[in-house]
Amino acid sequence: MDAEPAHQPPRGPHPGPLPEGEGEGRRDGRTLLQLIWLASPALPVGGFSYSEGVEAAVEWAGVRGEADAAGWLADQLHLSLAPADLAVVAEAIRAWQAGDGERVRALNTWVLATRESAEFLLQTEQMGRSFLEWLKLHHTDAAACFDGLPATYPVAFAFAAARSGAGVADGCLAYAFGWAENMTAAAVKAVPLGQSAGQRILARLAREIPAAVQDALARTDDTRQAFSPMLAVLSARHETQYSRLFRS
Repeated sequence: MDAEPAHQPPRGPHPGPLPEGEGEGRRDGRTLLQLIWLASPALPVGGFSYSEGVEAAVEWAGVRGEADAAGWLADQLHLSLAPADLAVVAEAIRAWQAGDGERVRALNTWVLATRESAEFLLQTEQMGRSFLEWLKLHHTDAAACFDGLPATYPVAFAFAAARSGAGVADGCLAYAFGWAENMTAAAVKAVPLGQSAGQRILARLAREIPAAVQDALARTDDTRQAFSPMLAVLSARHETQYSRLFRS
């Protein structure tokens, strides 16, 4: 195969470096509000319609009450979210801040390649697409920055976090808390549980999220992983579950 001409721009999104002063981890009120907004379950990206295996776990994995649900979600946080999507969010924020389009594309491709069920692939594609549509309302250059990339949700979220001016760790904390709220709401509906039980589960996850974020920040290309066999099996079984509330 002939080499590409030296002057040809690299394929992939071309975000360009952030303006001076952005991406340095500001902690002003505007940045905090942006992160709260990004973590909100009210964000119109469809996260509320997915349980990420929780509904299947109620059916087949013995999740019957508050303690079971809390333990299941804490395990999922540390064994699935932290080493995979959270690690991608951290690296993608850095890549967006640096204007490294090739790195963004590589991370996005990794997410697509590591979805272990059709449901999980559908989720990251649909939420990424919806997130990009929402981004266009607030960042008129969002579509150009993605340059036709079929964005996954972690990579799209990282774009917004980078544009907020937040630090990498704070962006990851917001992503993890948004995930925790959605999963807790799913458990409340699927087990089912009361609202007080849901708040106790969320409190436990909030205590454990900082450690999960530190784990994610320490991951590299060699240690980032998406390997949750039991979760993948439950997700695949959920695709034909007789009665269900959620899309995953």
